[in-house]
Amino acid sequence: MISRNLSDYLKGCTNYTELRTQRNFNQSIAMLNGNIVRNSKDEKSGVSARVRCNGSWGFASATNMDEETIKAVIESANNNAKLLGSEISKNSEDFSVFEDSVKRDLSTKKTRATQSEVMGFLKEVDEYIQKKYTDLSSRTVGLSSLDMEKNLITSQGATAYTFTPRSLIYIVMNIEKDGEVTEVSGIVGGFGQFEDNFESTEKVFAKIEETYNHLKKKCDGVFAEAGLKDCILDADLAGILAHEAIGHTTEADLVLGGSVAGDYLNEKVASELITLVDYANTALGKQCPVPIYIDDEGVTAKDVTIIENGILKGFMHNRDSANHFGVEATGNGRAYQFNDEPLIRMRNTAILPGKSKLEDMIASIEDGYYLIKPSNGQADSTSEFMFGVTLGYEIKNGKLGRAIKDTTIAGVAFDVLKTITMVSDDMSWSAAGMCGKKQPIPVGMGGPAIKCKINIGGR
Repeated sequence: MISRNLSDYLKGCTNYTELRTQRNFNQSIAMLNGNIVRNSKDEKSGVSARVRCNGSWGFASATNMDEETIKAVIESANNNAKLLGSEISKNSEDFSVFEDSVKRDLSTKKTRATQSEVMGFLKEVDEYIQKKYTDLSSRTVGLSSLDMEKNLITSQGATAYTFTPRSLIYIVMNIEKDGEVTEVSGIVGGFGQFEDNFESTEKVFAKIEETYNHLKKKCDGVFAEAGLKDCILDADLAGILAHEAIGHTTEADLVLGGSVAGDYLNEKVASELITLVDYANTALGKQCPVPIYIDDEGVTAKDVTIIENGILKGFMHNRDSANHFGVEATGNGRAYQFNDEPLIRMRNTAILPGKSKLEDMIASIEDGYYLIKPSNGQADSTSEFMFGVTLGYEIKNGKLGRAIKDTTIAGVAFDVLKTITMVSDDMSWSAAGMCGKKQPIPVGMGGPAIKCKINIGGR
């Protein structure tokens, strides 16, 4: 448990100051064909201070959290701010005042599992796969968990203690056929600690069966026909498109750096069926995968409507960018480790559900593809993107056909969004995302399925 009582350290501060203690605990286990190939635990904790003086930030951090070290870190941050400060810059007093007090301890209330119990659970999952699916050439079962515990106080009076956990079990299965190896993976879990997500093996076994069924079909799959095609992007792909190719272009620091979104504010950038929101903590009455109630600048976290009925409405902000644009900060300032400065980051970015049924969307396509799972990809500040697709099916005459082999999709996201003609009425979240903008950080991505025209790769 990190130190919670920080109020005394900011007494007498003449410059705006943020003081944060933080602990990140990572656990990673992997079993390959029943053999443990990774079993690691990593804990990083420490204290950081950020000070605003004459328009510039000073930052300092340390791994120790004793009284003398915390005082020294604040002093170093002050000295750094004074060194970097400019007499002609705006002072920190220009910032809006945030005085919220937030306590969100979202750790499990159940008895914690021992390491032996966790390993036994994974072994049970592995043995289930081994016995039931004898035609596999290899199998991997793994656990990845992250607990982020933060304590923050600002000289304006904002205080926050948060404990935000995530735990995932992933399964990778391979079949070798005619000298070719085919692979499909699946993930179970998300928000919560191991005890919350894996009380039984039921959900894991269901995901294994689903993954295996896709794998068998993919083994007999065909290459997609390259070109501009009518496609349905399922929630995972629609989510990564919304995050990577749209979300990043509307982070205000990237807008200031020349993102194409800076030229589109209040203009039509998508079909009127599209509303895209970066949610802070709750979406459609349910908690988001990565709930943020207050950010690492002490700003109350608010939902940001990025696109509304096809119109670009706003950007995600931290204190500095909000000051520049003359708007309210939105609580998007997030830091991954104790020694990271807060950056403008997404939280839970999703397209809102529409009114169409997925089966009607499939039935509306004569010759196209239903694309389900993404792999790695990239996007830039023009919203141009390329993503891998590891699972998908043909659509022929309004019906699902053969599975397709690994392929890619590419295009300009703002152009693709304008081609959307149907949006499904359901919504699902991907809770396994880690966004890598200078520093990794957990994010949620989600939404419905969307029907659009998109360039797909072939052989």
